[in-house]
Amino acid sequence: MMSINTTSTVRDLAIAIPGATRIFEQFGIDYCCGGGRSLVDACDRSNVNLERLVSELKTAADKAGSSHNPSEWNKLSLCQLITHIVDAHHVFTRNELVRIGLLLAKVTAKHGTTHPELSEVERIFQELNRELLPHMLKEEQVLFPYINRIEGSISNGSSLEPPFFVTVQNPVRMMMREHDTAGELLAEMQRITNDYAPPPDACLSFRALYLGLWELAADLHQHIHLENNILFPKAIELENQAQPQWEASAEDYKCSGFAH
Repeated sequence: MMSINTTSTVRDLAIAIPGATRIFEQFGIDYCCGGGRSLVDACDRSNVNLERLVSELKTAADKAGSSHNPSEWNKLSLCQLITHIVDAHHVFTRNELVRIGLLLAKVTAKHGTTHPELSEVERIFQELNRELLPHMLKEEQVLFPYINRIEGSISNGSSLEPPFFVTVQNPVRMMMREHDTAGELLAEMQRITNDYAPPPDACLSFRALYLGLWELAADLHQHIHLENNILFPKAIELENQAQPQWEASAEDYKCSGFAH
């Protein structure tokens, strides 16, 4: 059975062990925004039995075979990874925000009096909606095209012009802060809904709502994991290879829209 270092970060384990993200979901371990914590710290924070979690991770690792290399995601080019993120996660998120928003309004109108927590769920969901839509747009229109250019310059040996935001580290830093905000909203929603458990008197629409919220949260966790823990670090590393340090005025960056 594979040996797992409990001082390793959740991020590293999520990348290295196939199926680890699903296990972390089941145990309520934050592997995206909180991926920098050690396994020990993450378990303590989420009140999870460390030995039980390690056992599950070892089983998953052993099933994958001793010859397995780190996650298949690591084998993709950044362009391929971006395509997956947009086509799978961004499309899913946009569609679900619309679908769940309509369902939430319907359920709240019908059950809001007997279940006042629904008004809080609706408030958090609307805030999440306001966070995610412009966030994904900035990634698709600005950050992701630049990451593709970085990778292209490395592969064909061409020069890379400095972006208006100076360096990829600036938008990455901003995106990660916005990921943290989304993660906090998801955690608050999970708490209010009692881990998305519908009440005993919940109708089919009520149950469908909580299932949809759970599926959205699970997909966002995987989505953020791929960006925070794989795409962004690789983009920073590639940019360092592609160009020497650029000099730009503070005013240029201030006007770029990525300074907070």
